[in-house]
Amino acid sequence: MGPPSPPPPRTFRPELLPPRGGSGVWKGVALLGFALLGISLFAQVGSWFHLTGTRLGSGASARHVALEEVVLKEGAGTDKIAVLEISGIIGSDPMDHRGIGLAETIEEQLNRCAEEPSVRAVVLKIDSPGGEVLASDDVSRLLGRFQKQHGKPVVATMGSVAASGGYYVAVPCQWIVANELTITGSIGVIMHGYNYRGLMDKVGVRPEVYKSGKFKDMMSGDKLEHEISAEEKGMVQGMINETFGRFKEVIQEGRNNASLKNKAKGRGLASDWRNLADGRIITGKQAFENGFVDELGNFDTAVARAKEMVGIEDATLVTFQQAYSLSSLLRLFGQSESRASVKLDLGLDIPKVKAGRPYFLWMP
Repeated sequence: MGPPSPPPPRTFRPELLPPRGGSGVWKGVALLGFALLGISLFAQVGSWFHLTGTRLGSGASARHVALEEVVLKEGAGTDKIAVLEISGIIGSDPMDHRGIGLAETIEEQLNRCAEEPSVRAVVLKIDSPGGEVLASDDVSRLLGRFQKQHGKPVVATMGSVAASGGYYVAVPCQWIVANELTITGSIGVIMHGYNYRGLMDKVGVRPEVYKSGKFKDMMSGDKLEHEISAEEKGMVQGMINETFGRFKEVIQEGRNNASLKNKAKGRGLASDWRNLADGRIITGKQAFENGFVDELGNFDTAVARAKEMVGIEDATLVTFQQAYSLSSLLRLFGQSESRASVKLDLGLDIPKVKAGRPYFLWMP
């Protein structure tokens, strides 16, 4: 046998390396970041136009452009009745991330009711023990002005509670409906505070006060009893009495105007109604007997009365709520206010009353 044949030459084939997987991931992250940045910028621009009262592309000037119509109950025909709601403490604190309070929200909704020809009347649902004097007065004036300027009646319907400021906002309405067991009344003003000087003395804390005038620290909680002068008490009580007088004027004016419009169908105030304006609560039945409300019933009763007042047989019930916006979406990403808080549930729903403010409020 001859020598073995040499092995065939080896061939080298270059291997194609797969693309790095990390580059695609980073591209996706970058695109997502740019998308969120764009959404944020767009939302900020939209919020700026909204807060300055300008609608994009239209030049309209009103905050209420952010509201959308929501159908609560379908009815025959094109006529509508708008349902507005006031519940809980009536205050000036913002109700949403836009910084809009109750009075501004009601104003937005009433503006929509005024602009929509198909909205023939308004039903105002009230379930509130009252609240701040100024906030209650703002809402009351808005309701009175709306009816006067646009000729669309507002029918108030009282829920479980419509006391103090809750009744104050109902008074300008052309018609008021209450359940027999509704808690109402509590006509009056309250300003609440605490004197903690005794506790300070026990723990050895003494206040050092420098003031420009003798009344600059009036209603301070760290005064000794003899430091609270009769003159100071008289001034505070004078403010309360003046505000209380306004409350009674609003009741007189509102119920008189309603009586003129409703004629024999409604109820006028009893001649001795002021005897019940001493802060006491009364039932809906007692309110009806003394002319504080026009009719006993519920929400359906108020809707039926609203239809009768504008001469229609059927209507679609609608409300106006804040429209969806990109700024609301950002809250999911933590771009809006992020305040951490710890809440202790004691089983009590205590109203958030601020010191130094007068209230139309029933505080059981």
